[in-house]
Amino acid sequence: MTTTVALISLVVLAGSYVVNAMDRQVFSVLVPHIREEFGFTLGQGGLLATIFTLGIGIAGLPTGYLLDRLSRKAVMLLGIVIYSAFTVLTAASVSFFDMFAYRALSGVGEAMQNAALFSAVGAYFFANRALALGALNFAYGVGSFFGPLFGAHMTTATDEWRTPFWVYGGIGFGFVLIILVGISKKFTEQRDGAREETPRSYDHVPAALFNKNLLLLAVTAVVVGLAMYGYLGLYPTYLQEELGLSTADAGLAVSMFGIGALVGLPAGWLGDRLNQRNVMIVSLLAGSVVGWLLFNGPTTAGWQIFLSFAEGAIASGFLFVNIYSSMQRAVRPALIGRASGMYVASFYIPAAIAGYLFSALVESTGWGGAGLWQLAVLPLAGVVALLFVDVSKFSNARRVEVH
Repeated sequence: MTTTVALISLVVLAGSYVVNAMDRQVFSVLVPHIREEFGFTLGQGGLLATIFTLGIGIAGLPTGYLLDRLSRKAVMLLGIVIYSAFTVLTAASVSFFDMFAYRALSGVGEAMQNAALFSAVGAYFFANRALALGALNFAYGVGSFFGPLFGAHMTTATDEWRTPFWVYGGIGFGFVLIILVGISKKFTEQRDGAREETPRSYDHVPAALFNKNLLLLAVTAVVVGLAMYGYLGLYPTYLQEELGLSTADAGLAVSMFGIGALVGLPAGWLGDRLNQRNVMIVSLLAGSVVGWLLFNGPTTAGWQIFLSFAEGAIASGFLFVNIYSSMQRAVRPALIGRASGMYVASFYIPAAIAGYLFSALVESTGWGGAGLWQLAVLPLAGVVALLFVDVSKFSNARRVEVH
């Protein structure tokens, strides 16, 4: 494929990931309205806000194996259909239990799209893998910004919290048609190094899927998933019920997380050029400071908007992109689909209980204590795990020409 066609394909697929992010992020800003209508507790609201990650996590590993048997394009399309359908059905919920099911099942579709999309883009742009995945995270940031912001405005304008789910689900179905017709399998089914004139040797990369590097990176993904989604699940509730901010201000603050995620592009660029392990360690340490300040620092809207941006830049921009690309680099090319599935499972299964865990900490230690333990102390476990990662065994560690 020409560079122009490949980049257009990347833009279109990134656009579909924007909708994925909008579907995910809009729920948290609507939790107060949903709790008011259904009478849900704070714990139930926090669980519903993050339970979609359970569907993502559970579907992660099976999707990785599915990618070995079906085309990435087919898995991607099926995933978009599933999460768009359950996004629409969320608006038809009548109780906690069916809303729980719809939110969890929407995550299954999101996992399928995520693993297929990141595998396809990572393989096509293998030489600049972290930068390419950073571009997808840029798209996620756009959706994370506009999803809550537009969702809050639509809810206010129509006096109906269901409106955003109808709109975002419909847009998702539109992308199914665009990708089906407009994206070639020459882009989605590429393999690492297939376009290089001189092939590479990957003898220095462990042959097994579950090697030491992959498992240590998976531990780091668990830590980041728990911390990030602890923040995402109940942060809007904290802003509105504890700090007294309006729905619009809370929506703007949460949306700034998405703007922070746009940092994924330079974060990926740095990950391709510097020691990726060190980039992640520094990011985790910075994230601990920001996580503490979010719930123990300044309480004005302006400061909260800035801190939410910083959390997005660190957690989604630097850590999500570099952990994901590192796990793909920790295995040989034939195992990239399963490594992607492993990342999805490691990151999102723990995230499913992050909101509930955070609510339990709030009840026992207050908002400040919850921020301290889940967002400041927990990330240090990821730092410890990364100290034992050997970057010399990554697939991009050295180029060995085969003659």
